[in-house]
Amino acid sequence: MTIRVLIADDQGIVRAGLSTILNGQPDIDVIGQAADGREAVTLARELRPDVCLLDIRMPNLDGIEATRLLAGPGNADPIAVVVITTFDTDEYIYGALKAGARGFLLKGAEPDQLIQAIHAAVRGDVLIDPGVTGRLLATFSTNTPATAPAQPIDALTEREEDVLRRVARGRTNAEIAEELHISISTVKFHVTSLMTKLAARNRVELAMWAYETNRMK
Repeated sequence: MTIRVLIADDQGIVRAGLSTILNGQPDIDVIGQAADGREAVTLARELRPDVCLLDIRMPNLDGIEATRLLAGPGNADPIAVVVITTFDTDEYIYGALKAGARGFLLKGAEPDQLIQAIHAAVRGDVLIDPGVTGRLLATFSTNTPATAPAQPIDALTEREEDVLRRVARGRTNAEIAEELHISISTVKFHVTSLMTKLAARNRVELAMWAYETNRMK
């Protein structure tokens, strides 16, 4: 299957570089490029790419609002969004994750990480730059959320708490399995259970819930 990608960034040289990297993959095809958020939303709704690769700081409509319009809660037909940006605006990055972004990478990430993020988004998984996960979420762990964090439908088990903390630190299922001395299938079972209990759509929301409820102490 060919993965169809839309790129949105206000810098032409960045769009060209990302396009070159992605089009160099046998299973990825860049089907469109946008220079601002509003154009990105319009093209995405018209072309229906499998993944939108969005910068956060863009004219007319920023990447946070573009992400919310394409992938946010309540969207009947969401499109996977991967945010790729610098780390100089923490609040924007956090906002993008809250808005529904399925992945987050720094612009200094290796090409392989970018490819992995695209593939993860298509699978319905989430990939966050491992060097940023803890730092990003911890930055906002002391902030009071606009609304109180949702309470789990059922109380979390001790093992689920263990898995949750590792998800929040950006660990993969394989890494969690190794650390807790359990099978990968057991990790997947606990992650699925956590998503159900917390009404979370993905690992990003699990991680943010963990920080907002002080589970990381």
